[in-house]
Amino acid sequence: MLVGVMADSHDYLPKLKAGLAVFRQRGVRHILHAGDYVAPFAVKLLVGCGLPFTGVFGNNDGERTGIGRLTRDIHPEPHTLELAGRRIVLVHDLSKLSPTDRAGADVVVFGHTHQALVEKGPPLLLNPGECCGWVTGRCTVALLDLATLEATILDV
Repeated sequence: MLVGVMADSHDYLPKLKAGLAVFRQRGVRHILHAGDYVAPFAVKLLVGCGLPFTGVFGNNDGERTGIGRLTRDIHPEPHTLELAGRRIVLVHDLSKLSPTDRAGADVVVFGHTHQALVEKGPPLLLNPGECCGWVTGRCTVALLDLATLEATILDV
């Protein structure tokens, strides 16, 4: 199963749309977002993109009530889910992940630093970088193959 991973979209709708288009072109089956959407109008793009997604709140998500009205697929961090038989822990700020939360994970997806990272595990650590491109000037997302636990960072 191919998963699209993004974080730190920070209301930059053109880049968020571009990232979602890449996911559709590549045959992604599920999207993970590691937080910092910022406002409900950015979340509307995820809700309406036609792909299932799971996310966590980040430190810049101030309108949590409004976001919560749009979807129940965004959770407090950390959030654990299973996809294609893999245990995935989704968190915005990696420093908020306890050893207990990490135990048994196949993949830990995080954001917050705006720096793309793929670190072999176990568990595989994956930060897709920033979808917005505001801080680094580089808009990135990631593809995660759950069959092989291989991750690829893509410039959008």
